[in-house]
This record gives sequence, C-alpha cells and structure tokens, in this order.
Amino acid sequence: MSNNAGDFGLPPHAAKNRDVVEQRLRDLAAGGGLQETLTIEWRTKPQVVQVIDMPVDSLYYNPGTHRIRAQRSYDTRLDRRLDEDAWSDESQDYLDFLLKAEPSDPSKRDKDFDALKQSLEEFRQNEPGLITREGILVNGNTRAAALRELGVPEIRVAVLPDSCTWADINRVELSLQLRHDTRRPYSYINRLLTIDEQVEAGRPLKEVARDFRIRESTAEQDLWVLSCLRDLSDRSAAEGVQLRLLDFEDAQERLREVHRAFAKESKSDVQKAELLKENRLAAIVMNFSKTDLRLIESDFRNRYLEHRLPEELKPAPAVASGRVIPGINRAVKAEAPQVAAARAFTDSVLRAKAVVRAKEKVPAAQVEAASSVFDAAHKAVEAALEPAGKDARVRKRKQAAPDRLNDACQDIEQCITDMVLASGARSLDEEALDEAVLKLKATLKKLAQATAQTIEMPGEGVEWLREAVRQEPS
Repeated sequence: MSNNAGDFGLPPHAAKNRDVVEQRLRDLAAGGGLQETLTIEWRTKPQVVQVIDMPVDSLYYNPGTHRIRAQRSYDTRLDRRLDEDAWSDESQDYLDFLLKAEPSDPSKRDKDFDALKQSLEEFRQNEPGLITREGILVNGNTRAAALRELGVPEIRVAVLPDSCTWADINRVELSLQLRHDTRRPYSYINRLLTIDEQVEAGRPLKEVARDFRIRESTAEQDLWVLSCLRDLSDRSAAEGVQLRLLDFEDAQERLREVHRAFAKESKSDVQKAELLKENRLAAIVMNFSKTDLRLIESDFRNRYLEHRLPEELKPAPAVASGRVIPGINRAVKAEAPQVAAARAFTDSVLRAKAVVRAKEKVPAAQVEAASSVFDAAHKAVEAALEPAGKDARVRKRKQAAPDRLNDACQDIEQCITDMVLASGARSLDEEALDEAVLKLKATLKKLAQATAQTIEMPGEGVEWLREAVRQEPS
C-alpha cells in the first residue's frame, strides 16, 4: 500500500504487519503443495491472491467499511475521533462495537452477529477475509470481531497486491460484498450510501445498478429516498441534536411506497405530489405502518387532520414571494401555502423526535416539551386515520362492481381473439361455446335485475342492459 494512503493514512504497526505478511507469503511459496487462493476483481480484471494465517489481534478494522457507514453517527464524538485518528485504540474499539451492534439501533447487540459468532465457533472459518499488507481488513471485519470474542488467535486472510490504494480497497470491498454467497448484506441505509458514493465517484448509474443486481429505476428510487432522508435529518436539527440516517433503517418498504406514490402523482399534479410526500413522511417519522400510509393522500391534512391538530401544531408560515438562487440570479417559485403548512408540521414532528431520541443530551424540561408535541401530533394523525380508513373502504366497495365488470369485458375481448384463432384452425368447440353464451345470457339477466333494485337513475349503459333483457322473449 502506497504511503499516500488516502483519508485514513497508515496504521501505527503497518511496517511490522508488512514484515509478517511478506514472511508468511514467502514461507507459503517455499512450502509447495496445495495452496489456498481467493479470486478478486482487481482494477476491472480477475486477480488470484494468496491466503495466509494472520494473528487476528494484529489486524485493524477498516474505518472506511461500508458495513457501518451510517452507524458511525451513533456517537458524534467518536465519529469525529475516527476522522481524526482511525487507528487509535478508542477508534478501533468504536468500530468493534459498531460491528456487533444492531444496524437500526446500535445501543442493542445484533442477533445476526451472535449467529455468525456461533457459526464460527461450530464450523470455524469457511471463507478467508482480505487484508492489505499493512494489516487493514478490507473484507472480514465482522468475522474478525467474532473471532476475537471467541479467543481464536488466527484468521485466514487473502492479501491484496502491494500497490493497492484506498480507492482499490473501496472497490474490492464492494465487489466482494455483492457476490452471490452467504455473506451478510449491507444494511438498508448503508446500501443507499454506497450507491450514492459510487455515483458521486463518477460511475454511470446503470453500471452501479448492475453491480448491485438491481434495475436502474430501483437505483434511482434509492437515490431519491436518500435525498429525502438527508433532507429530513437536516430539518430535524434542534437543541443541538438531530435525527440520523440510521434512525430510518427500518423504514425501507414505507419509503419505497412513498416514492412510488409520489412518482405517480407527479405526472398529473406536482403540488399534490409534494403534499402527499410531506404527509406520508411525517407519518413515517411517527412510525405509522405501511397500511396506514396508504390511507394518506394529498388531501389528508385538509380533509381529516387539520381540525384535529392542536393550535401549537397549526403554524401559519409566511408565504414567501420566491427566492433567488445565488450565482445565476434566477428566481424560484415559492411553495404553495398547503405545502408550506405540511412541511411545517413535519418539521415540528422531526425536531420533537430528535430531542426525545437524544434525551440524555438535552435538559429534562425540553425533553418533556418535545414529548408532548410528538404525542399530540401522533394522537391527531391516529384520530385522522380512522375516518380516512372508513372513506377508503367505502370507495373500494363503490368501485368493486365496476372493476369486476371491466375485468369481464377484457375476458370477453380475449374470448373473441381466441374464437378467431380457433376457427381458422378448425378447432372451435361450438357446442361448448353455445353453453357458455347461454350462461352469459342468464348472468346478464341477473345483472339487469340487480340494477333495477339498486340504481334509481340509470345511465346509458344500464338502460341498454335493461332494454335488452326486456326485449328477450319469455
């Protein structure tokens, strides 16, 4: 690894580790016999690298690993310390802690880590890790943490070429992570961050999507979601604290639903799309379910929520005439009042949740006030969801009969095509067709009778059906 090692520099025992690695590689080459190797993607080409045993306690966790990128923000002081000196005992201990922590809540130990540890205890190491010659773990950080807990003195690792850089480390880690095997996947937020990092590095989105084995449209969705989450994090800042990206780790499906609904609504009305997005994002912050989110449309606030909100959650934001983008002197149209009100409500919920989440860092009186705001908002939305749900069920019942009739029409259209094809091949079962038409006739009679009982003011279609049945001889 070159001396200009990038953001994190070289670890303090880099030279010592290099001597051990190179000696063991020489011993391996001199020993002959069957040697274990690992094939990696190295600068766009396959490369076979040798596998050796290394003292697990001599190796360093990779401070740039994508596995815990979002979780680093769990402790802001230690996160800063990692940037200042990634190789100090304090920084390495923090990485060790995060590797064992639950991605969505690092205060809890990860059950998946314990399962990995148990597997290593029972079956030992199935696959080698990967290190630089200075002893930095490129792949296998979590396995190294588990082996250390188990007291296993050595870890099997492949060794990267001597010319590797931090850019190489990032690329190799990503390529290994995306292989089809039993390797633990990145958490949701870390996957979003990795996709964004690759795109920011200048790689085409289509290429990045292919590496992640997803459609390009899915990668676009992921970047949209990450942009929303960063915006929510910024807007949550209050009393010196704010929500972190990892606080949304468990919201993957709900965030994807928001994107789908937003994209669909944007095609017809951008303002309604923004309202829908803000309404649903506020509900996600308050941890409402995916089923609840589907009841929240662009008119949710005006129809169901507004009159249930306490006065302190009804801000009256000033309507700006617009703003000018610095540098290009171009005016941007101001938000519509409804959108501004929805954003103000979301901001109140975000700031309240940020304070409640960081209650150890904020005075008790402020935590109590924030809890009151959050609970009041949650109660109001919960109450508003009840009539919204009832209306949705009514709409579904009203639309059920027309939908079924439309489906039947499509089936009949397909029947016409099938008849033409069968007739051309002289394979039409005319007797069976006649029986089916008689059944259709009887069903249409029942439909006409049902419309007579339920529809007082028939339209052209229903009138035609009734007339057709009346003209049918008894």
